[in-house]
Amino acid sequence: MLLSVRNLQVSYGRIKALHGIDFEIEEGEIVTIIGANGAGKSTTLRAISRMVPVEKDTRMMLRDIDLLKYPADKVVSELGISHVPEGRRLFGNLTVLENLQLATFARKDRHNVEADIQRVFNIFPRLEERRLQKAGTLSGGEQQMLAIGRALMSGRKIMLLDEPSMGLAPLLMLDVFNALKEINQEGTTILLVEQNARMALKFAQRGYVLESGNLVMQGPSAELLENPDVKKAYLGG
Repeated sequence: MLLSVRNLQVSYGRIKALHGIDFEIEEGEIVTIIGANGAGKSTTLRAISRMVPVEKDTRMMLRDIDLLKYPADKVVSELGISHVPEGRRLFGNLTVLENLQLATFARKDRHNVEADIQRVFNIFPRLEERRLQKAGTLSGGEQQMLAIGRALMSGRKIMLLDEPSMGLAPLLMLDVFNALKEINQEGTTILLVEQNARMALKFAQRGYVLESGNLVMQGPSAELLENPDVKKAYLGG
């Protein structure tokens, strides 16, 4: 088991966002968490990357490593868990190349950085064409590609993706998901949070359904796509 999460509880003040959810991910998998707005999907990713505090009975293990002993920066630099947040959060005044280089600040294998930048450009040729262009002037699809590329530069064991299709035209969405497939095939495990449930379940091998901070359903993506409750709630009937 690559990642094991048990009794994940998160509160924002008096508001309970996650009510003790359990899930796990095997190495090399693509797993998705679907659910309505406010279900706790983004909070789940932030908890794994240590960006929000969890409650004391929570357990999160990366193989035999206790994630709760690591601050957010060490989760990336030492454990290889990268997070592509909703909204991309690029440095808009820096170029594509500078954004990629900045993501490597904590890496110890400096000799591999140039090869990894070229790897990103091989996956996203459009970024290589715009390598000296400021990130803030890129299209929405190109910015999403850069956000994913930046995550690849900082950590490659597990990639946490929050709404990668948001705001993208259908063709650009397909480009992004095809690139993610390639990244997965090269060895990166992916945990995806996605509002577009149909796209997410077609992309992932397994899925979890989150409602109001509780996991209510799980299983192979093909089964969830045919489940009448999932169809009614998330797939338009």
